Amino acid sequence: QVQLVESGGGLVQAGGSLRLSCVASGGTFSYYNMGWFRQPPGKEREFVAAITWSDSKRYYADSVKGRFTISRDNAKNTVYLRMDSLSPEDTAVYYCAATRSYGTRLSNEYPYWGRGTQVTVSS
Repeated sequence: QVQLVESGGGLVQAGGSLRLSCVASGGTFSYYNMGWFRQPPGKEREFVAAITWSDSKRYYADSVKGRFTISRDNAKNTVYLRMDSLSPEDTAVYYCAATRSYGTRLSNEYPYWGRGTQVTVSS
């Protein structure tokens, strides 16, 4: 059973940056492909980014491509999401998730989830 804990959210002005972290425990982190999802207020959860277990591939939603960067440090059991050029449309609860499925953007293929961290971007 993998436990995931996100951190790094907060309030930032439009155009600013944040780095989210997600620390995993209870499993062999390097076995898992990792994803970030978000849920804006009043909307459904959506895919943001994913990274394979060996960092051989990274995937991004079109809405964040070129602004967000996913990375991982297997020695620290941590996956990161660097977010630049933030806009109010990026306001959401951001969730970290883990899966053994390779390269998936589908939330229902991620069995392990963190509790989320709030990101609020003011205009």
